[in-house]
Amino acid sequence: MIICFGSLNADMIFQMDVAPKSGQTLLANSFTLSAGGKGANQAVAAARLGGEVAMVGAVGSDALAEVALEHLKGSDCDVSRVAVTERPTGCASVIVDASAHNSIAVAMGANELASAASVDEDLLARADVLMMQMESDKGEVEALLKRAKKAGVKSILNLAPAARIEIEALKDCGILVVNEDEAAFVADWLGCEASATGISRTLGICVIRTLGSDGAEAAEGDKAFKVDAIAVDAKDTTSAGDCFVGALATFLDKKLPLKEAMQQASRAAAICCSRHGSQISLPWANELAGFVK
Repeated sequence: MIICFGSLNADMIFQMDVAPKSGQTLLANSFTLSAGGKGANQAVAAARLGGEVAMVGAVGSDALAEVALEHLKGSDCDVSRVAVTERPTGCASVIVDASAHNSIAVAMGANELASAASVDEDLLARADVLMMQMESDKGEVEALLKRAKKAGVKSILNLAPAARIEIEALKDCGILVVNEDEAAFVADWLGCEASATGISRTLGICVIRTLGSDGAEAAEGDKAFKVDAIAVDAKDTTSAGDCFVGALATFLDKKLPLKEAMQQASRAAAICCSRHGSQISLPWANELAGFVK
């Protein structure tokens, strides 16, 4: 099974011809309020593709909490360990322009109170994969990375948004997933090349660097390879990275080799890019099967 420790948000999505510049007010073509948050996105992506997923995080006691939980519940994720706190539910403002590029502002809210202690020992003992991102308190992320390593659970850390954490905790990570900007941040921090190979050699762990329309590369030890992206008519890339990570977790949980899991994740991300929205764009298993054929 898969544990996802991370953020749950309500996303306010504005479809626009162009994103406004500083000091500028523009009218949007449309507005959507929907569930989001990198943690919840990845959990829903994993569950819709057949993963057994337990979501661990926090929401507020406000109206946005039900928005944030909607697709987790609808995808049969276990949300019994999502705490209700006095902080408001996390919220994101997403602007998507006509070229499918997005700009995002996030208020963490209740996500800052998500506790690693909510991942109890019994749950961790049942898990094969632990997914995390950086929209939670970094100390809680560090604690879970260390616990997962001791428990023999493969952890997947999506270092997004990019932030520094304890090096020893980072070295306990099973797979580090970064995009090109995050890889550049890590490379500057560690003083290494920004490639998957450069970061992997420095940390001694498996590293995946996603490259957008150029696919993704992976490296661990002396092994390195690349998988291609699938060409689609992109409409919205907002959740493509989260879709990739969630799909990766599911197919690793199903015991596929890393390269095959990444290929499946790339196909899932392609479907996600071809439609609008955050979690509503994430594909189901039957859609992925049909897309592959």
